[in-house]
This record gives sequence, C-alpha cells and structure tokens, in this order.
Amino acid sequence: MGESKNSAPKTAVSRAGTCRIGALILILLIVSLSAEIHAATVISPDGRIRVEISVGDDGHPQYRVNYRNAVVVETSKLGLRFASHHALAEGFELAGSDYRASDNTWEQPWGEFRLVHDAFNERSVRFRSNDGPAREFVLVVRAFNDGIGFRYVVPEQPYYKDVVIVDELTEFRVASDATAWWIPGRGWNRYEFLYRETPAADIALAHTPVTLKLASGVHLSLHEAALTDYPAYVIDQRRDGVLKTNLTPWSGGERARLTAPFVSPWRTIQVSPDARGLLNSSLILNLNEPNKLGDVSWVEPGKYVGIWWAMHLGERTWGSGAAHGATTAETKRYIDFAAANGFDGVLVEGWNTGWDGDWFSNGAIFNFTETYPDFDLAQVATYARDKGVRIVGHHETSGHISNYEAQIDEAFDLYEAHGVRQVKTGYVADGGDLRWVDDAGVTHREWHDGQFAVNHFERVLIAAAKRRISINTHEPVKDTGLRRTYPNWISREGARGQEYNASWSLPNPPSHNVTLPYTRLLAGPMDFTPGIFDLMHQGADSEYRVQSTLMQQLALYVVFYSPIQMAADLPENYRKFRDAFRFIQDVPTDWEQSIALDGEVGEFVVFARQQRGSDDWFIGALSGDEPRSLTLPLDFLDGDRRYRATIYRDGDDAHWRSNPYDYVIDTQTVTKNTVLDIALAAGGGAAIGLSPL
Repeated sequence: MGESKNSAPKTAVSRAGTCRIGALILILLIVSLSAEIHAATVISPDGRIRVEISVGDDGHPQYRVNYRNAVVVETSKLGLRFASHHALAEGFELAGSDYRASDNTWEQPWGEFRLVHDAFNERSVRFRSNDGPAREFVLVVRAFNDGIGFRYVVPEQPYYKDVVIVDELTEFRVASDATAWWIPGRGWNRYEFLYRETPAADIALAHTPVTLKLASGVHLSLHEAALTDYPAYVIDQRRDGVLKTNLTPWSGGERARLTAPFVSPWRTIQVSPDARGLLNSSLILNLNEPNKLGDVSWVEPGKYVGIWWAMHLGERTWGSGAAHGATTAETKRYIDFAAANGFDGVLVEGWNTGWDGDWFSNGAIFNFTETYPDFDLAQVATYARDKGVRIVGHHETSGHISNYEAQIDEAFDLYEAHGVRQVKTGYVADGGDLRWVDDAGVTHREWHDGQFAVNHFERVLIAAAKRRISINTHEPVKDTGLRRTYPNWISREGARGQEYNASWSLPNPPSHNVTLPYTRLLAGPMDFTPGIFDLMHQGADSEYRVQSTLMQQLALYVVFYSPIQMAADLPENYRKFRDAFRFIQDVPTDWEQSIALDGEVGEFVVFARQQRGSDDWFIGALSGDEPRSLTLPLDFLDGDRRYRATIYRDGDDAHWRSNPYDYVIDTQTVTKNTVLDIALAAGGGAAIGLSPL
C-alpha cells in the first residue's frame, strides 16, 4: 500500500497523535538506552540459560547466571588488576554491546565424535571508565545450551601497551552447601591427587575442572578454554561460596606479562540438570579456535603397548644396567607382540642417556639424541616398520625446560628421520619446580600451569607439527580444548593415573575411576593407561594392587576417552586371559559419536560410542565402591537392524577385593528395542561390543 492522502482536519488529528507517539517512542528510547547502559543480557539458543551483565553501585563489572528460571551463579565480580596501571574494576559503566548468533557444525579430524554442533548466542559488552583515567575493555559472553563462556578483551589504549597482571577478579558465587568434587591446586604433585567430595564451602585452592552439584540437582563444572599465553587459574575460595580465579604466578610473583591488545582464555561454566549432561557437553571444544595446522591426516589414533609397566613394577629400569628395559632385544619382543595382536605402536622409555642414578633430578643432563649402547634406534625403527608397527618416542625432561628446548629441534629431527610420529613427553618435577636458566645464568623455577609453562607446551606442539609428530604430554598443563587448534596434541595425562596402582604407591580407590569422567575428563582426552590384567602383582593380601575387577579394566577403554590407548600390562599377562584380551584388541579409539547413557559422580558411569567409519557400537560401564544393577536401553541403535552383542561382565561373585577375576562373556542378538540388565560388582565393570548382523 502507498501512503494515504489525508484531508487537513485528519492531518491535525494525526499530528497530535504523532506527537503522543513520538513522546512515547522517546520515553521507550530513553528506557532502552538506560537499560543498555546498566545491563545487558544473553540467552542460550534453547532459552534455558540466561546471563546478565551489569555494573554494581561502585561501577564494578559483574554478571549472574540463571538456569531454568533459577539462579545458579549469584551476582559475581569481574575485572583485572595490574602492577603499574589502573585496574579494570571499580568506576565503570556499560557503553553498549554488540550481539550475534551462530549455528554451525564442524568436523574433528579425530575425536569422541566426528561432527560437533556449535550453536550459541553472543554478546560483546563494552565497559568504559567513568572516573579516573580513560580505560575500556570488552567482555565477550557466549551462551550455549550446555553452558557459558566469557573472556576479557583488552584493546590497546593510552598507557596500556605492556602490562603485568597481578590479579584477576573473576568470581563464581555458588551455593556454599553445594557438593563439590575437586583436587588441591598449586600442590607439589601437580594434578595427581585423589578427588575430594566436600561441601563447596570446604574448597581451598582447587584445580579446575571443579564439579558442583546444587541442592536442586543441577550440576556445574567450572573450568577454562583456549589457554594460550596466559596463566591457568585455580579456584580460590574467599568468603563461603565466593570462588575466585587465582592466576598461577611466575617465579617473580607477577601473574601474566602481556602486550595489548590481548584476550584472556574463556572462563567456562558447564550447566546440566544432571551429572550425565556434563558428559555430553562439547562446550570446551567449541570455545577453541579452529585447526591451525592444515592437513593433519598424519595424526593417527590407535592403540599401543610399551616398555613401561615393568619399570613401575620394579622388574626393569629406565637407567642402564642388567635390568635395563629399553634394549634393542626387549623392544623387538614388544614389537613382535604388537604385530601379532593388532597394536599400532610400541612406546620405548629409557632409551636415551641421562637416566642413570636419580633420574628425577637429571633434567640438566638428559640427552635426547644419544642412545644407550644396548639400544639401536635405527634398527628397531626399521624392524617395527617391517612389522607394520610404529615406534612411540619418549622425551623425559625432569622439568628442566632450558635443557630440553636447547635440544628440541635436533631431537624431533632424529625422530622424524626414523619415522617416529608420536612422542610422549614428560615433566616429572614437583609443582613449582620447572627450571629455566636466563641469559645471566640464573635458574628460575616455575609452575607447570603458569604462563611460562603454557607457552613452552605450545612451542613444543609447533616444533613437533613441523615434523608431522603428535604429542602426548605427561605432567602437563591442564587440558583446555587446544586439541581443536593443534590436533597433534593427541592426548595428555594431568591426573592420578594407572601408574599409582603399581608397586610404589597406595593405589587408586574404586571411587576414583568413577569420578574422573565428571571432573578431569570433562577437559579432554586422558592417557590413563588402562588394561592391567595382573591385578594382584604383589599378592592378594598386599595393599599394592589394582582396586578393580578385570572387567572394569576392559570398560575403561570405552569410558576414558583418548584417541591413543595403551594396553599397559606385560605381554605375558595378556596371554593368561586371551578371551578377555580380545575386547582390547577389538575396541577402537576413534569415534563417530559418543553418548553418556547414565551415571552419578563418584558412583557409576555408562558410555556408548559408535566406531568412526563403522556401524559397530561399544558400551562401557564402571561402578565405584558399591555393586550396582543397571538397566540399559539400546534405543540409540539403528531401528532397522539386528546386532550381535558380545558382553564382557562381572560374574555373580565378583568383587574387586575378594574375587576380581570372576567374569562371564555372553553373546546375544539385540535390537533397538532391547533392554539389557547388567550387574556390576564393587569396583567392577562391563564392556559390550555391538556389531550389525
């Protein structure tokens, strides 16, 4: 319709109405601008998560998180403080915001699922000082259906070029009576502690992810994503329920040395109505940048065996001598076993000089290109290649970063020349004892998760990628999803793993393995080294033993995700249980999709995963301290097909302590409509393979 041609009287009435409408629009505009100045909101695509960003009465930036119309994170402060610059804290106002929405799907080169759905609503909120010198920064907030992420963006501005951060003020105010699962932060043993289950009010310094269960049953996980050129943070509880970021310091006390413009890592809060929902989240991955390496077809998931467990049992040594593990002959024996049983690789630790004596303190003398006389790298590499097996390399630094970085190019060149495509790196040193030597010869000692270490780990990845080598880091900085950006960061440790079940430490209790999926494994893949079959290597009455049934060792391959999995035990122990060993031979490490079916933190967990490029499915279930009966609907299967289910399960009398080897292997035909009833022993498990008929 065109414009109307009204008469004069109607025009007069129209003008009066226009004045009233104009006044109303002006009022609405003022209200709108007022709202824009004092608060901004971003809501998840499904409408269930709502983030409110505002300033307090003192002009301090803050935020609050609602989930399903209930507050899950109370109003919490934001900001940064600097050594010699005015803080980004009090005295700010909202200066506007920009909004965008995104909904796409991207493909992982390897992973727990091939396709990742990435849908979010984002608001970039601009803060501007209203007192003191002019300052500004942006808070970018993304709301996903499975949680939120936010980060600081600090532009270059007058007097803010080179800055030193001394404190980050980000808070997470949660109910102090929430149940929390956490490990101590900034301790001597890095991330290798047993998880504590306490009220949230009892959290001290804690590494993330920290998992919380509110009284409503809602579960939260506090963590971070895309940690680069910045220190990791630990949770620091101030007043009860006020959890604050505490950035890991340099040896000199400062937290971060940065040049504007810069961005912080994402501060993340995963949100779920139950424990299972946390396991099905892809929030951390989605907050990382896409692949920077280009073609990464050379990054190969798979399974490996290794000269490793015998050293932990005390039967072999890393250092030279009569019991030396990494000899040419012993390596060939493992290569033969790998080739005969379908394994992709053999890990060789202790081949290079520097291990003799107290290797924990040998960081300055490790040589990464010089072999012991009883090990011939060229010979074993050729032998492995002829057998269709790859050598998995090893670099132990004992925390001496300067010694390692001085040799890293030559070390990777050597491996590249012999076709070594995966390298396990190690940083065995107490927390706060990574060493580097400055130009004046002064030795500095840093944390494994400080800015210095974060940048070192990235340099190693880039140097390895130039030689088409993948890295599996032990004693690492925590995972924050950088495997998306650097797909050659294929796995890492970063938790109390299987080696604590050897002869030198009190073992992990059954509750540990059913806590890790809801805590450490929310961050990303873990090289836990499952598959120990000699569960009582010092006898049934020894306290040094594996506190699981044999079937749980099988189920770990499905539940604990890593694209590289080790069959960690000695070859001779697998020959004793060939029927159970078959599952380890069959289970893949690269998945089309993964679904957490059920679970509770510290009690039990059930995963189903579909093999990438196949219609086969695998299920893994773990129980903790108590036995448990599970009802497992198979409704994730293709509705038009029948499957052969091979079920490896605990026997009726199984118990990790008294009868860990009681197991049954059943087969049956199942469909999408089948419901399986599975009994798990204390410390038990079940592993199921499903193949279409």
